[in-house]
Amino acid sequence: MKLIKAFTIGAILAAGAAFAQEDPTDPNAIARSDLMKMVGMNTGILGNMASGKEAFDAAKAEGAKAALIEASAKIEATFMEQGGADPASESKAEIWANWEDFLLKAKALGDAAGTVDVASAETIGAGMGAIGGACKDCHTTFRVMK
Repeated sequence: MKLIKAFTIGAILAAGAAFAQEDPTDPNAIARSDLMKMVGMNTGILGNMASGKEAFDAAKAEGAKAALIEASAKIEATFMEQGGADPASESKAEIWANWEDFLLKAKALGDAAGTVDVASAETIGAGMGAIGGACKDCHTTFRVMK
């Protein structure tokens, strides 16, 4: 019985430690994570409208497009400082070792977002490939997939 109790307590403590490591603690990593969450949220809004999971809303689509353009413009400044080693960060060190390539990929996102036509769900769908491609291209090279 003591062994089961000790094992249960150990498992709870281990799970708590793993859970505690889920969120970044370095301010630079937190800013990067927050910015990428903003990109993901707005990409999701457009993607859901394009796929019919969400009703088309012209104002919401325009807002999501504007937010994507704004967020992509902030990537350089937000990622400028690598900050401390944060085990919860999804940013690979390759970002800073290949800074110019990273900036080109960030610009590709802004360009793709800027050209998406948000007049209808169908036109959004036509532009989502470029947005998704820009995200995938950058993430494949510069993001730790967890």
